[in-house]
Amino acid sequence: MADKNMEGMLKGFFSRDAFHRALDCGHFVFVPRHDLVVAHGLNDPGLYTRANELLQTFSNTHRHAVVIVDADWDGSPGKDAISSRLSAHLNSAGWTNDSGCGVVLDPELENWVWQDSPHVCSVLGYKGAFSELRTTLENQGFWQENETKPDRPKEAVEWVLRQSKIGRSSSIYQQLAMRVTTRGCTDAAFDKLRNALLQWFPATT
Repeated sequence: MADKNMEGMLKGFFSRDAFHRALDCGHFVFVPRHDLVVAHGLNDPGLYTRANELLQTFSNTHRHAVVIVDADWDGSPGKDAISSRLSAHLNSAGWTNDSGCGVVLDPELENWVWQDSPHVCSVLGYKGAFSELRTTLENQGFWQENETKPDRPKEAVEWVLRQSKIGRSSSIYQQLAMRVTTRGCTDAAFDKLRNALLQWFPATT
């Protein structure tokens, strides 16, 4: 369960050939039209409040569930409080004993975009190497010199797209997920999702 941009990201990643190898987990079938739910009409605060209501529809059809929410929104109680609330929603909707996973993107989805890859530049329309893009973003105040990610990842994406005259859409996230490797991803939310999939779908020898 996710928003529109996360839908694009997940569709892109799970459309890869042998995507499970990038996660080091066992193979499993993922069919977006059955397994990916976008909370239409609800933003992150809405999912934080009502995820259990939306999840109950799928409690008899799916063994596992993942809810993904950004941590950064007006009135946000913070990452830890959101994570606890999502766990409570999953439990009340029927996913207990670690069969569900609440993922909180801190601060937001765009944190997954920023990896040292030429594909990031090409999809965002930047004409140059990633190192040049990073320097540009540092000069613009989006990225601190010694940090692995911009401290304002969403604003950084939006700024680059404006310079490239490309409209922001879920298809951009889908293209990124199809092309950028996950091997260098150090984001804690991504690690939590990957660890849940490793537990649910262990690799076979």
